[in-house]
Parts: sequence; structure tokens; C-alpha cells
Amino acid sequence: MKFSNRTALVTGAAVGIGRAAARMLASGGADVALLDLNAEKLCGAEKEARQYAGRTVALPCDISREAEVYAAVSKAEAALGHIDILVNNAAVWRCWDAFVNVSAEEWRKFIDVNLMGTVYCTRAVLPGMLERRYGKIVNVASVAGVYGNANMAHYSATKGAVISLTYALAKEVAEKGICVNCVSPGSVSPAENPDMDYFQESGLSYLGRTGTDNENANLICFLASDEASYISGQNIQIDGCRRKL
Repeated sequence: MKFSNRTALVTGAAVGIGRAAARMLASGGADVALLDLNAEKLCGAEKEARQYAGRTVALPCDISREAEVYAAVSKAEAALGHIDILVNNAAVWRCWDAFVNVSAEEWRKFIDVNLMGTVYCTRAVLPGMLERRYGKIVNVASVAGVYGNANMAHYSATKGAVISLTYALAKEVAEKGICVNCVSPGSVSPAENPDMDYFQESGLSYLGRTGTDNENANLICFLASDEASYISGQNIQIDGCRRKL
């Protein structure tokens, strides 16, 4: 996949799928802005992306704060130019608790990051895409947003909202040259593992294993490329043939 003369912005780019997507976009020739809350790990991811010919910039950012998002996007545009590709990957998800035990505060945290963070980043870059009549937006949701996972109601609800947002926005902007799609991973390898090809056994898929960071990034980058020019308004599951629980 080639991304020459394109600029991409990837959230949650310090580890896991976001890190793999940022590096893959850079390897295809894109200039890449990497956003993440973890400034230390973000610097490491930027160094990996920087080994390729394109320009990179690392921008620590809490996407749940609208002002921080707009400031980060302004810095990215000042350093790299307009944003052609947006990968909304950043999220919180480590939660396993019964619905009755999850506080309103925890609900707000998941809504603010998983849903509103996606909204803020999209609102920050979309006007420029509309003006240029070109853009690729790839949202990262989850199979939890499709099926709903027990003891993960707040995570499932926010990821379901991201999927619905994808469908609705795609219909608004398709005629203006912008493709909006969603990727819903199933079981993924631990983001803390630095090996982007690492997987482990898992009974949650018929393939019997987790998906790697690079496998997920391959789908994200395909949807972000001009090779996917006739794909929009889709939620594509990448789940190893998921066992529906």
C-alpha cells in the first residue's frame, strides 16, 4: 500500500494496533502524526516511524479533552500539512465488571475517551477534508460493539456507538470524496508486547489464536489507502472467525 504525498494522524499510537498502523503508514510513504497520552512510549513509536522517508511528529494528547485535540491537530498541520487520513484508534477497554457495579464516573470515562475522543478528532480534521474533497477516516471499534460482551457493558456501548457513528457519517460525506469505515477487532494480542507479530492461543476464535497488531494494522491501512476507494460506511470484523459468546 502506497501513501506517498499523504499525511496521516493516528491516535493511540504509542502501543499495540495504533503503533503498528503508524509504522505501516510511514513505511508506505506517509507523513505521520502520532497522538497518545503516554508521552514516553509515544517517543519510542515515533522513532520507529521515523526510520522511513516521511516526516513524523509525536504529540502527547488526551483525546477526551476537546481543547487538547484541537491543539494537537493544529500542531500536526503546522508540522506536516493538512490531514488526509485519520485513524481513530485510542480507547480505554480493560474492564470486567457487572453492569450494576460500574459507576456513573466510569461510564463517563469510557464515553469521553472511546466516543467523544473519536468525535473530537474527527471534527478537528473533517472541515479540511471537506474543503479538499478527499479524506479517509478509519475508526477502530470492537466485536464487543457488535455482539455486546457481558461484564463489559460500558465498553460495548461505546464501541457500538462508534460503529453507528461510522455508518451515519459515511452517508453524510461520501459525495464529498471522504470514505469513513470501521474496523472491529476480536481478541487481540497484548498491547504491552513489543512484537507486532506476536499472538497467543485463544478459544474465542475458530482460528484458535489472537490477532496480531500487524494483522489489524494491515486492514486499517488498506481502508486508509486509495485501493479501498469504493469502500465506505462499513464495519469490518477482524476476529479470526469469532466464537459468538
